[in-house]
Amino acid sequence: MVKAKATMTEHNQVGWRFDNTYARLPGIFFAPAKPAAVGAPRLVILNRRLADDLGLDFEAILPEAAASVFGGQDLPSGARPIAQAYAGHQYGHFTMLGDGRAILLGEHRSPSGHLVDIQLKGSGQTQFSRRGDGRAALGPMLREYIISEAMFALGIPTTRSLAVVTTGDPVYRETKRRGAILTRVAASHIRVGTFEYLAARDDELNLRVLADYAIQRHYPELKDSPSRYVDFFRAVMDRQAALVARWQFVGFIHGVMNTDNMAISGETIDYGPCAFMNTYRPNTVFSSIDHAGRYAYGNQPAIAQWNLARFAESLLPLLADQQEKAVAVATEALDQYPALFEKYWLTGMRAKLGLQCAEAGDLELAQSLLTWMQNNRADFTNTFRDLSADQLPTGERYQDPEFREWHSRWQVRLSRESRSNTEAHVAMRGINPAVIPRNHRVEEALAAAEDHNDLSLLHRLLATLATPYDIDADAATYQEPSPEDCGYRTFCGT
Repeated sequence: MVKAKATMTEHNQVGWRFDNTYARLPGIFFAPAKPAAVGAPRLVILNRRLADDLGLDFEAILPEAAASVFGGQDLPSGARPIAQAYAGHQYGHFTMLGDGRAILLGEHRSPSGHLVDIQLKGSGQTQFSRRGDGRAALGPMLREYIISEAMFALGIPTTRSLAVVTTGDPVYRETKRRGAILTRVAASHIRVGTFEYLAARDDELNLRVLADYAIQRHYPELKDSPSRYVDFFRAVMDRQAALVARWQFVGFIHGVMNTDNMAISGETIDYGPCAFMNTYRPNTVFSSIDHAGRYAYGNQPAIAQWNLARFAESLLPLLADQQEKAVAVATEALDQYPALFEKYWLTGMRAKLGLQCAEAGDLELAQSLLTWMQNNRADFTNTFRDLSADQLPTGERYQDPEFREWHSRWQVRLSRESRSNTEAHVAMRGINPAVIPRNHRVEEALAAAEDHNDLSLLHRLLATLATPYDIDADAATYQEPSPEDCGYRTFCGT
């Protein structure tokens, strides 16, 4: 009989080095949790490159034993499973939440010395599950694997996906589906909503404990600052402005930018109803539950500021002794967000257009291109990639006089750069991706995996997305959008 569990020696051979710094915080921050028993965990996919980066060798144990670990049945030595407590504004409405279908095993120390969270998503009910079953279906877990790894390859700060297993048990959503668990790796899972949870309880003591912990873990350069809490807020704001600008550069739509999905670390977290835009339309929404378009592509920068305002409100007791002064401090800091975001956005747009130095007309140049793209229903990714070629784009759309006039102005602007156009185009091809996770390609890979147990499309898609700036025969087949994407809808998977 094949041994399904790893021995202590085998766990040590894998290389787990767990710490549990979050679980050593006061008990109000979490609840003990235990992954649910599952029928027959089976490994679907293992991210071996990520495992190598983490110093983990799963070749040291049998695949069945690895599946048992990722299925929550055989916890690594040193793990201390907990469900984290947090709150959040969901579509603008405040709710007390917590990990309802995720369990943090602890923090693993990588060979570089960094702590990373190891979390099981879909591993059963916790104290915070409310009426949920705590389970997850295979499709949404593979979607998170695909999109998070694509974001990593694009150079965008993100949580990572280490493995997906099927559980052998069904879950019930719109239909009966195959149960699955994702193993997620993150700098941490501390969210704006974690701070809101304590602020809502008027727990200033533990609010300070959490802030000091977050500073030590993510912004240690601030720990001795006499104004460390406002500096902390500014640092989080800076990372969020940079992050959302990067989303905009690749047409990524998060889909559910609730405050419980804004990580203090500055990573993209929670790939539920996310998708990438094809035709450039700022009002693009894919989420099936975002009926009013709150989290549309064009709204993401402003929503980030709205979320940061809730973060500032949570920190008020730490910013000054008096409420009025604390509000003034927070407002002064938050008011810098629009200029901060524009700085990151314009810097990135200059790079997408091959510009190194700054000129006063660059903002108008970028915006006029986007206006043309919107009016002509141009594909966002392919337009910038076409502009990265050494010759004038030849497609029918590019014969439009309005585009030709813009292109001439852009060429004049490029001529004032210190490098040649050829050098600029080479740089652009390292910034403007050739491939993104096209929605129809993601769906066909998920359908093959879910309905037919066929992983070939998934692996081919992942291999292409791993080098998004390169063009080869395979990549070319993933460049084209679906003929019609306006009816496409994504779902959160709960």
